[in-house]
Amino acid sequence: MLKSIATATAFVLLSAAPAFADTASEARTFTRDGQTFTYTKVASTDHVAIDGRNLTSGETFHLVVRGKRVSGVSSGVPVSFFVPAKTAGMDDAAIASR
Repeated sequence: MLKSIATATAFVLLSAAPAFADTASEARTFTRDGQTFTYTKVASTDHVAIDGRNLTSGETFHLVVRGKRVSGVSSGVPVSFFVPAKTAGMDDAAIASR
């Protein structure tokens, strides 16, 4: 379960963006810890919905980002956490690798 939360946290740090009027993004893919993920995100005025799949295991996830709060389901497990604050001078990739 901790791995699911860590993966979800890394994912949100890499993909969260300010809301922009109900538009869906193209599917994106990234690899972390030997696992490959693909996802899309849809932003509205008050949240960003992220839906995807772990291509390595086939498990799915659905996350909703509202402000600094993330909730949803990752690998069939409910998750809920706050997005960690960025450390000065660190980019998203450096934070995600922590």
